Amino acid sequence: MLHRILAFLTTLALFNACAPVHARPLVDVSLVDRDTGESLARYPHRGDLWIAGTPGHRYSVRLANTTGERVLVVLSVDGVNAITGQTADPSQAGYVLEPWQATEISGWRKSMDDVAQFVFTDLGDSYAARTGRPRNVGVIGIAAFREARAYRYPQYTPPPIARGAMEKRTEAEASAPTASARAIVADEAAHRQSIGTGHGGREWAPTSRTGFERATRQPEQVSELRYDERRRLVALGIVPRPSRPLWRDESPRAFPNGFVADPSYPR
Repeated sequence: MLHRILAFLTTLALFNACAPVHARPLVDVSLVDRDTGESLARYPHRGDLWIAGTPGHRYSVRLANTTGERVLVVLSVDGVNAITGQTADPSQAGYVLEPWQATEISGWRKSMDDVAQFVFTDLGDSYAARTGRPRNVGVIGIAAFREARAYRYPQYTPPPIARGAMEKRTEAEASAPTASARAIVADEAAHRQSIGTGHGGREWAPTSRTGFERATRQPEQVSELRYDERRRLVALGIVPRPSRPLWRDESPRAFPNGFVADPSYPR
């Protein structure tokens, strides 16, 4: 059965030669802060991997195929499929990565040409909360599948269009609740989560359709990254506290600086 999927066009080879093949997942997933350009550190804690997000910053999800064959990646952000807007399930539409390909998914898919940027925001303003689904805010996950039969396409050419249209958006355009309703949602979840992923500005991100037959009904890999604001991760003991000197001499000094600074004058 051909599943209706999207293939992102960016192609970048990635191969971790140091790790044995059996130890590598099908797809490596990480987050990139687009406002700083930094790949965000992952902090292990009680079986989970955590990432510290900065409110107001845009981010992308970096997916890297670690195999020599095509793989399908269903991307879930806050429990919502990043392509269709449906409550996420592994059986839904996903991105197809070519052998050794790495790409960055920067937003919610709005059309074949653009996305709405992923941005860290208050929980009540997150896309999941605004569409009535705040339960899974704070988790980014992937379900990865191997291909049942190999497609052979010339290098550097975009994949063909798959037969049929994309899956219908059944929940993506749900109306936003009132500001008071969002405040209640945020208050109820404040004890466990402070930020989520918002529906940011539109950005050009062309893609196309392709065919993909899954080798198995169940995904071969399911991975999750949890995220929250740094101050909360520090308070929970997930992120180490900034180191401070045990003692600092605050007594006056005759020569505290090297040169004479300009005085300030009242205006």
